[in-house]
Amino acid sequence: MKKVLFALSIIMAAVSCNRVNPFLGEWETPYGIPDFNQIQEKHYIPAIEYGIRQQQGEIDAIIANPDAPTFENVVEAYERSGAVLDRVSMVLFNVSESDATESLQKIVEQALPLISVHSDNIFMNPYFFKKVEALYNDIENLGLNQEQKMALKKLYNSFVNNGIALSEADQARMREINLELSSLSNTFGNNLLAENNAFAEEFGISVSEYGGAMAATEDRALREKMFKAYASRGNNGNEYDNKDLIVKTMALRIEKAKLLGYDTPADMILHDKMAGSAETVDEFLSSLMAPAIAKAKEEIADMQAVMDEDIKAGLLPEGSVIEPWDWAYYTEKVRKAKYALDEEQTKPYFQMENVRQGVFDLTTKLWGLQYEKLEDIPVYHPEVEGFKVTDADGSLIGVILTDYFPRSTKRGGAWMTNFVNQEVLDGEDIRPVIVNVGNFAKPADGKPSLLTLDNVETLFHEFGHALHGLLSQCTYKSVSGTSVARDFVELPSQIMENWAFQKEVLADYARHYETGEIIPDALVEKIEAAGNFNQGFMTTELAAASILDLKWHMLDSVEGLDPMAFEAEACKEMGLIDEIIPRYRSTYFAHIFSGGYSAGYYSYLWAEVLDKDAFELFLEKGIFDKETAMSFRRNVLEKGGSDEPMDLYRRFRGADPDAGALLRGRGL
Repeated sequence: MKKVLFALSIIMAAVSCNRVNPFLGEWETPYGIPDFNQIQEKHYIPAIEYGIRQQQGEIDAIIANPDAPTFENVVEAYERSGAVLDRVSMVLFNVSESDATESLQKIVEQALPLISVHSDNIFMNPYFFKKVEALYNDIENLGLNQEQKMALKKLYNSFVNNGIALSEADQARMREINLELSSLSNTFGNNLLAENNAFAEEFGISVSEYGGAMAATEDRALREKMFKAYASRGNNGNEYDNKDLIVKTMALRIEKAKLLGYDTPADMILHDKMAGSAETVDEFLSSLMAPAIAKAKEEIADMQAVMDEDIKAGLLPEGSVIEPWDWAYYTEKVRKAKYALDEEQTKPYFQMENVRQGVFDLTTKLWGLQYEKLEDIPVYHPEVEGFKVTDADGSLIGVILTDYFPRSTKRGGAWMTNFVNQEVLDGEDIRPVIVNVGNFAKPADGKPSLLTLDNVETLFHEFGHALHGLLSQCTYKSVSGTSVARDFVELPSQIMENWAFQKEVLADYARHYETGEIIPDALVEKIEAAGNFNQGFMTTELAAASILDLKWHMLDSVEGLDPMAFEAEACKEMGLIDEIIPRYRSTYFAHIFSGGYSAGYYSYLWAEVLDKDAFELFLEKGIFDKETAMSFRRNVLEKGGSDEPMDLYRRFRGADPDAGALLRGRGL
């Protein structure tokens, strides 16, 4: 009787709230796009509280079911649970990253502990686990397909990784750790946003424009000032300083790992990834650093030769040498000298809208996808644009939203997320709503948004993530789209970068924003010739950040640790040269302290072995070869995490990846 009354109370709460809270009813919007026109900040917390009650009731029903556990009444029932909580969480956390007003940040701070406690209530529930465990122990005799096995394994591991086997006292401590870690992660991100805005206010450029500004600024003293401000974000001894947060975060991650029986956080995080262990990752990264640094030293010599000419001309004092704040500026000078390539020449051919259309057209050639601009749809910010995506046969693939310009309420960088997951519910294939977010230069001075070569590559990269979400053909949301191993998720994104500057692709989209002229062959040849230019620096800074991340997570104690001294020692041990710093220093390394890449930043380089090896097949068969493209779609893009990553890759490639593909691709 109590369960009946509880269910009735849930129904009555939904009925009473539905009229005013858009999260509690179906959105009457095109293609399931969130009803941003109706959503107000006051709706988030009540919807989260309702969603938690709803899902807890659904979990209780799974536990109370007197029938023997089956995949359908346990795993599928869990997959269907939490619809309202999923809906509000995806909107809240995505919008808070892209348009984080002060009031929305406070809502996130209120929401995080509610969700953390709820998650622990699920994955520390011994009665629920008993049913899941019974299925897991008999997994090979249940007649499950591979996707069902992966969904069951993922659910089982969620309990194990959250400490289901711990004592009651240790579980209580695990709850405290999870709660505090979620708070620290959020604070780190908020601090970094504030530091980014302070940087923008001081220099008149956003952090996303920093690289271009460093390449173009002749005033060496100003370059040094900008470099030091950029490199000290989160390390200024002010209210936004992240050093103490890092130490607290690592102390908690270490404690959590040890509670679960691991020596270090890296051991805990990597045991179920493709790499498998910290030792494997360490060996992989170390093997890249030597050739990368050797190449970087050659690049320094080239830059020093140009700097010496400036010294002779009286532009610099005698004895001047290349410093970190000189790299971008003199790299650009060397590029002009070696390849006669100046980004001020290329940018007019890369209007943002044209580049976006270029990636649309590429996917049309590869897979027959079609795009239709959606007008008058609800969006969370006026700069967001939406497109309906359909397959070659006209069937709906999903919706892609793009949000490409910086603002003070948006964190730096570029990313892809979901507002709606792809899954099959009661026989209906729910198609996803995806967003690509970036920080490209806004239209200004009568010119449209014109992209650098790096921006172009970033747009193609993030659209690869979007395709992974859009083309997903899975049944269960827990394994659909980008719900894959962290060191596999960058394959679909990074392979798209390989098409960006192919001559045949450029001919489709690289048109002068004023004249409409297609980019000249001479300029294309310069881009191609400079394709592996500066790879010593780029590989070194990326590998350095990856090693720094790994070293943080290989710690077994932080007692008496000074974060910046630790970072300095880590850089010394890896052999990092003075002219280069890691792509992200610890105090602004949001990927690992406020994101999902803890002990996983190596994934970009790890997946590059796969993407370069995969694209070599396209180069062999033809970059628009439909058979190869469809094989990649069917075996990788559609499959999400429904099978083991290497099995998916082998089905596409017909072999294991060639480890040398990365070095060949980077010209190392």
